[in-house]
Amino acid sequence: MSSIRNKTKYLAVSILIGGRSTRFGSDKGLFEYLGKPLISHQLDTLSNLNHDIFLVANSKEQVQNYIDRIDIKYITGFIIDENNVLPDFKSHTPMIGLYSASKELKNLAYEKTLVIACDTPLIKYDVLELLIKQSIGYDCCIPQWNNNFVEPLFATYSIKKLLRKVKENFKENNLKLSNLLDKSWKINYLSIENVIKPIDKKLLTFFNINTSKDIEKLINIQGDKT
Repeated sequence: MSSIRNKTKYLAVSILIGGRSTRFGSDKGLFEYLGKPLISHQLDTLSNLNHDIFLVANSKEQVQNYIDRIDIKYITGFIIDENNVLPDFKSHTPMIGLYSASKELKNLAYEKTLVIACDTPLIKYDVLELLIKQSIGYDCCIPQWNNNFVEPLFATYSIKKLLRKVKENFKENNLKLSNLLDKSWKINYLSIENVIKPIDKKLLTFFNINTSKDIEKLINIQGDKT
């Protein structure tokens, strides 16, 4: 094991499960696939990192649903979104999950967090380990496509700086993830095509579930492992 993997207080994993799943029609993380919920496939991989794992939920009811449906042995704890952080909570945004996670993890004395959305069941261990290693010395380590599009929900962040930035965005009503990165941060942009693809040839780490049709694609992907 590398030294960084032994420093469990250095970094905690934050899995955002509190999305509305409007297009999907039900809680994506709990959708049963190959005999277990989608999020359990993530947890099987993440558990090998030797970092604490927190699920960031939208309510106590959602937390209970997960406790009832998944094996929670890999989970360090649940973080519940602060529903009063915005005047109009109906316009749900991942920013709320990022705020709730960074605030709680700061109180727990973690330095960084690896943020992951719950709808990417095919994440690769080697990519996760690379991201964490490449985060050393940076405020943020984030995958970037050749067209400059980045993956803010698959990135590492300095918890203190993330919390400060999200608070600023709330004040300015900037709720889009495209407004998440701060120009003052020291950011390590990892090229997806040049750096990540060599260790994840089909880039399955970035395959996410948005609609029921994506489940069909997932089945086809899993059926073609050549």
